[in-house]
Amino acid sequence: ILLLTFFLAIFVKAFFIEAFKIPTNSMAETILSGDFVLVNKFVYSIQTPSTLPLTNIKIPRLKLISFGKPQRNDVIVFQFPGNQKEIHPSQDITLVKRLVGLPGDNVWIIDKEVIVNNSRFDIPPKAIIKKDESQNYGEADDRIFPEGKNWNKDYYGPVVIPKIGMRIEINPKNINDWETIINREFGKKAVSIEGSVIMINGKPTREYIFTKNYYFVLGDNRNQSSDSRYWGFVPEHLIIGRAEII
Repeated sequence: ILLLTFFLAIFVKAFFIEAFKIPTNSMAETILSGDFVLVNKFVYSIQTPSTLPLTNIKIPRLKLISFGKPQRNDVIVFQFPGNQKEIHPSQDITLVKRLVGLPGDNVWIIDKEVIVNNSRFDIPPKAIIKKDESQNYGEADDRIFPEGKNWNKDYYGPVVIPKIGMRIEINPKNINDWETIINREFGKKAVSIEGSVIMINGKPTREYIFTKNYYFVLGDNRNQSSDSRYWGFVPEHLIIGRAEII
């Protein structure tokens, strides 16, 4: 009975429900540092685990059954996609944030107000939004994604969230906006610039078609959150599930 219970617990944790401890206050006051959240792993799909049970050995995540897509305003748990210019994340960590932008959405932040597809995104009931601490419009922050924009955490965008099949024009003026995400899709340094010619995976190109769906996430504690404003979009395959119970 003990052995059966042990393997049942491993099975449930790998595919259905898992508890995560929240390390920071980036989602305060909705979720606080030190809280434990139960994550529903099968709300969107059933996937193989990212590591072999009882080990830290990484394995590819494979989607077995799909039930639906993440929805705007969901609080999701996901694997960190990497810092601003990283192709592979230097930190193997799990994050929890609020989903704001879906694949294909237009997202804009104006004086901390989030605009999605020209509609105001409602402020979560327990979110901490301190307008008296806003940065100024045009006050560039070099930590912001993508690098080189005249944006900051309070005045951001507009950006279009990539989706499968979305076609974009590529040129020397905008390649910096898309270079990191294209490299991440290939899993290597695939983008290079030779004079005025953009090369992707060794081939000259003037356009790119995305192969994955992406999401834009924010922390409810807007001033104290490292989120999509700083490191970019979350690819769908890195989403573990939806936080259900604190």
